[in-house]
Amino acid sequence: MPRFTSRTLALLAFTLVVWASAFAGIRAGLRAYSPANLAILRFLIASLVLAVYAAVAHFRRPELRDIPGLIFSGAVGISFYNLAINYGETRVTAGAASMLIASAPIWTALAARVFLHERLSAVGWLGILVSFAGIALIASGESGGIRLSAQALVLLAAAMSSAVYMILQKRYLMRYSALELTAYSVWFGTALMLPFGSGLTQTVRAAPLSATLAVVYLGVFPGALAYAAWAYVLSHGAAGRVATFLYVIPVLAIGIAWLWLREVPAPVSFVGGAIALAGVCLVNLWGKPRVGSREERAAAKKLGAA
Repeated sequence: MPRFTSRTLALLAFTLVVWASAFAGIRAGLRAYSPANLAILRFLIASLVLAVYAAVAHFRRPELRDIPGLIFSGAVGISFYNLAINYGETRVTAGAASMLIASAPIWTALAARVFLHERLSAVGWLGILVSFAGIALIASGESGGIRLSAQALVLLAAAMSSAVYMILQKRYLMRYSALELTAYSVWFGTALMLPFGSGLTQTVRAAPLSATLAVVYLGVFPGALAYAAWAYVLSHGAAGRVATFLYVIPVLAIGIAWLWLREVPAPVSFVGGAIALAGVCLVNLWGKPRVGSREERAAAKKLGAA
């Protein structure tokens, strides 16, 4: 396992639990909001939270040379990813959606190999595939099973965009703090979603309080706080290995949906969850990477200083 400090481990645990709760929150919000309006309102709230913190902490302004890249980061990691996820939850079975999104660590490991020169051992790749098999088993137990459709390609693209976002984060975390980078990405990403927000004001007025509170929760916790916490964790480890912890999210999501939405999991979900967790352990306990990139060496130095 990466030699994370207690602070990094705490933020990692917080991020995984809060992001796992986002799936139940999105379903609750979609009862009253369209996919686009849900994403926009969620990240308007996240933007406000980050703006308040930025005013207190006196964030540095981004350098002009970085602005195009930060806009692109917000476009792929905030705008497209969240619009696609919300759309996918209304068009694709829950089983298929969870499996497609769970492919993100695979794409991240591949992208990290190409762009960051991070290397996973054969055991590391085996762990990734074991975890993915566990998630597929969970997905098969969902109501409706795994049924792919043309709309499923949107979710697959969302998983790929998540990988691109993490690679971009690794680059910019060399120059900006986790909170600064998260704020810039969220602000740019939210601005790019605004043209899709027709009827948002009327929807907020008509929506039941429970749905709006779910969106507020999504904006504050899975939005602002969890994105910032994930950027901090990512700055302290190799992207390909850190991304494998995302396989824990579907396992946690099962329990949260059980408590929040009264969705009773199928027995096979527990077996799939155990397999997914075993794969994460395989990657992070025995899948030792060969450190070869500047980003990885910088992360190793940060571990000693944090």
